[in-house]
Amino acid sequence: MKIGYIDYVNCYPFYHGIFSHGQCSGHEIIPAYPGILNEMMRKGQLDLSPISSAAYADMQNSLFLLHQLCLSSEGYVRSVVLMSHVPIEELAGKKIGLTSASETSRVLLKILLEKYYDVKGEYEDVKPDAALEGYDALLLIGNEALKLPSEPVEYIYDIGDLWMRKTGHPVVFAVFAFQKSLNQQKKEALNEVIDCFEQSLVLFNNEKSQIINAAEKRYPDVDFNIGDYYDLLRYRFSAHLKDALVFYYEEAAALELLNPVEELNFSSEEVFNG
Repeated sequence: MKIGYIDYVNCYPFYHGIFSHGQCSGHEIIPAYPGILNEMMRKGQLDLSPISSAAYADMQNSLFLLHQLCLSSEGYVRSVVLMSHVPIEELAGKKIGLTSASETSRVLLKILLEKYYDVKGEYEDVKPDAALEGYDALLLIGNEALKLPSEPVEYIYDIGDLWMRKTGHPVVFAVFAFQKSLNQQKKEALNEVIDCFEQSLVLFNNEKSQIINAAEKRYPDVDFNIGDYYDLLRYRFSAHLKDALVFYYEEAAALELLNPVEELNFSSEEVFNG
């Protein structure tokens, strides 16, 4: 199987067993930004991958979701931030750079600004490692958001925290999905790969300090404490988080930011032992 990997520190716990323990040998792991993985899944170039939750809206007819795994936070997350030279309430008509690395957070920000702050900015796509210079505000995610700003920033807003405060819901930033068109051989391999993710999460619970050390070596550019950061994340796709994701889709569809998602489409092909 060809398996995508969000090449950020937040996704590493799912893959530690694969990278450090030789699990799932024989499968190809493709590391990339979420936006690139989204596009590869759209084109059928990956069999299985974590993808931006927003991306599922326009791929729902071709993908199944894994029912037990996701990447989310209950409020404050630190790796999805809006840096701004002006208060968020004053961003109407201002130039806002939106990272191309993700789709979920771009939609989150637009919902927050347009519905909850009655503000609409002038949005512009930027590279994942863009600087605030030249913009009134800048949305960053992942490792780029976990670096100390290279220039003075008057306001830094945590999007997970804002979303929780305004809506009462956590955020599911990414889901795991696989192609409905998998052939029989790959369907048989699917559960092997899912089991590797499960084993990695067991290692994460039992050997957290070792995984933190490995993540620090893989991502030396992260300026914040990775152990503290991991405490903010949620990896199990609970019923509570599924409800939160449905709410996000409803909000996005109401503003015509995403295609409507009537239901989360899971598959009976996956069999979890964990």
